[in-house]
Amino acid sequence: MKSTGIPAVDALYAVRKGRVEFVDVPEFGFVQIDGGGAPGGAAFTDALQALYSVSYGAHFALKKATGQAPRVMALEALWWVDGEDAEAAMHRFAAGEAEIDESDHDQWGWRAMIMQLPPIDAGMIEQAIEAARLKRDLPALARVSYHRWAEGPSAQIMHVGPYATERESIVTLHKAIAEHGTCPRGRHHEIYLGDPRTSAPDKLRTILRQPVEPNATPPDTPSLEG
Repeated sequence: MKSTGIPAVDALYAVRKGRVEFVDVPEFGFVQIDGGGAPGGAAFTDALQALYSVSYGAHFALKKATGQAPRVMALEALWWVDGEDAEAAMHRFAAGEAEIDESDHDQWGWRAMIMQLPPIDAGMIEQAIEAARLKRDLPALARVSYHRWAEGPSAQIMHVGPYATERESIVTLHKAIAEHGTCPRGRHHEIYLGDPRTSAPDKLRTILRQPVEPNATPPDTPSLEG
């Protein structure tokens, strides 16, 4: 998939509930902020305010200048865990062998981000950041940056329901990755299609995506010799 246009985006976001799909995610532009702590914490909330302010600012500035602008995309986030034995703990969680306790939230790292559809580019985002700075005092605005990123080969599944019940979908996702002859790489990725401010918890839709790579140690092939 080489196109970076809107049809390519729509295809990536058309995920069926409970079905694992393997995709190749091309390069897109994002505004993003890195941070740490619980998803409902002050740092994450501040990041969302800054990202939405810049994203809508770029959208409306472009629409005013040209008469049209691409839609503002959904919030996304990469998640990972820092600390001793963190990688092993995440593997156990993905396999359904462990729970992530609320007390572990202070070890979470995240990158909150919003995709920017063309023709919005780095220059427009810089202008939107400056405009936002003049309008509002947003604590996280100074940490907003624009980057282009190609996620590449990935597996994804649609989770419907509260965020707290994602575990079953994550286990299904990682089981399919192993059966596909691949293994996880990079960071767990979530795309929030539902708005928790207006949607009932059981109606929330979240795409769970995991970048993958070929398994370095594939299972042994049975011998054909008698």
